[in-house]
Amino acid sequence: MPDDAAARAAAEEESAFSHPAVDPDATAAYGDHPDQVIDFFAPHGESGRVPLVVVLHGGAWRAPYDRAHISPFADYLARRGFGVASVEYRRGGAAIPAQGGGEGSAGAPGAPGAPGAAGAAGSTGAAGSTGAAGAGPVAGRWPDTFDDVAAAMDALPALVREALPQADPRRMVVTGHSAGGHLALWAAARHCLPADSSWYLDRPAPLRGVVALAPIADFAVAEKLDVCGGACRQLLGGEGEFAARQPYVDPSLLLPTGIATTLVQGRTDDVVPQAVAEAYADAAAKAGEVVGLTLLEEVGHFPLIDPAADACAVVAEEIAQLAW
Repeated sequence: MPDDAAARAAAEEESAFSHPAVDPDATAAYGDHPDQVIDFFAPHGESGRVPLVVVLHGGAWRAPYDRAHISPFADYLARRGFGVASVEYRRGGAAIPAQGGGEGSAGAPGAPGAPGAAGAAGSTGAAGSTGAAGAGPVAGRWPDTFDDVAAAMDALPALVREALPQADPRRMVVTGHSAGGHLALWAAARHCLPADSSWYLDRPAPLRGVVALAPIADFAVAEKLDVCGGACRQLLGGEGEFAARQPYVDPSLLLPTGIATTLVQGRTDDVVPQAVAEAYADAAAKAGEVVGLTLLEEVGHFPLIDPAADACAVVAEEIAQLAW
């Protein structure tokens, strides 16, 4: 990466993680594990029922990177008048050899508040990736990560009624950043899963739409580009499991969904490159579905969730177009 581009990316990351974590208005459990919780942020300045935005955080599905780092973004959406539900889920934790796959055990949730802490998960060779150093936290847990997202989405309508009665689950939009963008697309595509999947739904989820932010949306392309240090391969349990499990979790193979979907992508993103989002949009077109792809000039990976960045306002507007 040229020096000026690297400096810009570093400044974007520092800005995104300069905001202190924001405490939610309520938290509710959807299971017994400490990571099976949802934070709720009440809408600011709105009377009556408001749309519900479900937020799925990124961090390459790795345990050190929890929902704390996306809480300023969740609060930003609440200040724009949305009810917000920020979902936590089990992520990979155990250290593994650099070349390995394998399944990780759950690690203690991290709280990446320092600039760059969560961002390291998205950088090959940085802390949180499996690079030349020889070991790092594994990406995700099979099948726990997907069990949790499915369970959280299924539990949300009842939990919202208790924890955030201002929000209307009938006007629900799912958004997510990076690995969370993958999970948002996957959560909206469960009716497209193979029928033998325990996560399969026999009808589309009741969503207004999906807004996926720099999503890891096509696993084949992401693996070819070594996105997040082989995170997709790790998520599925290693090289030996990748091909068998890919049809159950790769959004590019779960099309068409029939659910309004928009991808928001920075053109200078070097963590999850533009080619990944474009591959998903191309796969959707081949399946007969039009997917929105908003490409932002001179924007990298992290401004999409940075309340101080213009790109974050674009994201909020994309959500509003589907929700209101």
